[in-house]
Amino acid sequence: MTLVHVAGVGKMGLPMAGHFHAAGHAVTVRDPRETRLQLARSQGLQVADDASAAMARADIIVSSLPNDAALREVAAQVAGAARRGAIYIDTSTVSQQASADVAQMLAAAGVAYLRTTLSGNNKMAEAAQLTVMASGPRAAYDSVLPLLKTLGPHQFYLGAAEQARLMKLVVNLMIAQTSAMLAEALTLGRKGGLAWGDMWQVLGASAVASPIVKAKSAQLSQRDFTPTFTVEQMVKDLTLILGAGADSHVPLPQTALTFQLMQAALAQGDGQDDYAAIIKTVERSAGLPAD
Repeated sequence: MTLVHVAGVGKMGLPMAGHFHAAGHAVTVRDPRETRLQLARSQGLQVADDASAAMARADIIVSSLPNDAALREVAAQVAGAARRGAIYIDTSTVSQQASADVAQMLAAAGVAYLRTTLSGNNKMAEAAQLTVMASGPRAAYDSVLPLLKTLGPHQFYLGAAEQARLMKLVVNLMIAQTSAMLAEALTLGRKGGLAWGDMWQVLGASAVASPIVKAKSAQLSQRDFTPTFTVEQMVKDLTLILGAGADSHVPLPQTALTFQLMQAALAQGDGQDDYAAIIKTVERSAGLPAD
């Protein structure tokens, strides 16, 4: 039986831990928030009393973390506690530089490090419909592939280093730009007198009906901005994306404008709404009521 320890049971980490448990693995979890640990217990997961001790016993350690600082902190704990030969899978959206620094730390500790980023939101995580993008040691990837397959139907191995980190930024760049495209198009239509619901019906049946547009249509056609991924989170990811562009000398002018729209949404009090709330930002700029 594989022993898996999950560090971070937020909206993504908790359903992942549940899928590992349902697949027959022995799973322990830790999180700094007691509310998340209570929720994990209610779902039949074992909460570890001591994270370092749980890491020392684990064959595989999985983390789902909010930022670079959290990754560095947890990775240092993994390096200090995990046995040589263990595998560390991090699923967070973080910078390539932080990830590369962690790789050096874990190599010195004899821990195989897989950068395993995910495409999909918390609802897709719950439904085991995530797309997995992995990079790191190929042998480690092959050994944990059955575990990764519990998360969704598609897994991609992209290389030996930080390729998965960059691929996640590429995907999220396009997601952010889709929201900006919708914001401008829907505002143009609404200002010209088109009915909100009619626009969504036509978009859903048109050539632009991408999977993400279809996925958003059910909520947004009702002007429901309940978040699957917040404006605040998208600002963080766009900061990483623009940083990656600067590091590689790639101009990203459209992404920079979308970043400014997200900043405006933050300033207007929509930071905890779904990132599609930049629709409201553009509406306001056109003199339309947004609420």
